[in-house]
Amino acid sequence: MRYQVPQFIEVEDKIFGPLTLKQFIYLVGGAGISFVFWQFLPLIIAIFFILPIVGLSLGLAFYKVNNRPLINTIEYATKYGAGNKLYLWDTNRKSVKKSGDSDAKVPSKSQLTVPNLSQSKIRDIAWSLDIKENINQQ
Repeated sequence: MRYQVPQFIEVEDKIFGPLTLKQFIYLVGGAGISFVFWQFLPLIIAIFFILPIVGLSLGLAFYKVNNRPLINTIEYATKYGAGNKLYLWDTNRKSVKKSGDSDAKVPSKSQLTVPNLSQSKIRDIAWSLDIKENINQQ
């Protein structure tokens, strides 16, 4: 029995002319809020509220940041701003000489450590890789 597999599942359906449902809701919401400000405030004051709302609704409807909707970027920025952050200060860190910085310390070859691998350690790693490869082939 054959089944039809849906394709293009990431593309939203255009419901209202060239607009998707989300775009339509953003634009109608922005227009509605702008209309309320226009009706209840003097025109000079209302313009200062209407312009950012129209800009936000247009941005939410059409603007994409890194090929993702603007609402996702706003959500991530809000979570980052409201979330806890952990800052660690490492006082034992050796400073490395940067270009143009003459008084920074440069670690010598004796300070740099290279891990030593014994023959048995290499054999153990190779054996574990072989086991994982055999398991993946089954």
